[in-house]
Amino acid sequence: MPRTMEPGDAPSGNLLLPVLPLREICLFPEASLTLVTAAAPALRAVEVAQRTGGRLLAVCTKDEGTRETHAVGTIAQLAEDLALSEGGHRVELDGQRRARVVTLMGMDPWVAEATPLPEGDPGDDWGPAVEALARYLHAHADLRSFLDQQRRSKEPMAWVNLACQHLPIAATARQKLLDADAPERCVKISRGLDALLRKEQGAWSSGI
Repeated sequence: MPRTMEPGDAPSGNLLLPVLPLREICLFPEASLTLVTAAAPALRAVEVAQRTGGRLLAVCTKDEGTRETHAVGTIAQLAEDLALSEGGHRVELDGQRRARVVTLMGMDPWVAEATPLPEGDPGDDWGPAVEALARYLHAHADLRSFLDQQRRSKEPMAWVNLACQHLPIAATARQKLLDADAPERCVKISRGLDALLRKEQGAWSSGI
């Protein structure tokens, strides 16, 4: 089994982290993700993370059953690993920061050489994003209640990231939001939420 090394062990100065492969979901910085899994690659990544400081790279695969991943994932801290009586594990991850996969190596578990990515300063861009989110959540009280329960930080960007993770959008659209830095993500979510709300309201009106 490949040795999972601590940050700085890679000759390039990048991080070497066990990979927890995700399917059609993303983990964003400053957000949490809970999943139940019995998949061997995921369980091995969790096992290695527990022995090496609790960090891993959560990254979405492009196709089920393949090793091809998207280029950008999220460095996460393992917050909980609970073995379930019916089999599998309940795993909770806390997203820390985005990272780009440089090289994927190993088989059991997968190990990634990853470069941490800067988020950038959203500046004034977070304002329209939060306003668009407020308009959308005004029409979706259940989602607002859920996000309020999940929120770990009062920072506006944490609120935007949490929404990006849980909004009812396609997996490809969610990955594009993760690929973007904070300023671009704010612009995308602001435009996307207003378009989504108009689409939903149009569908509701046509059904009257």
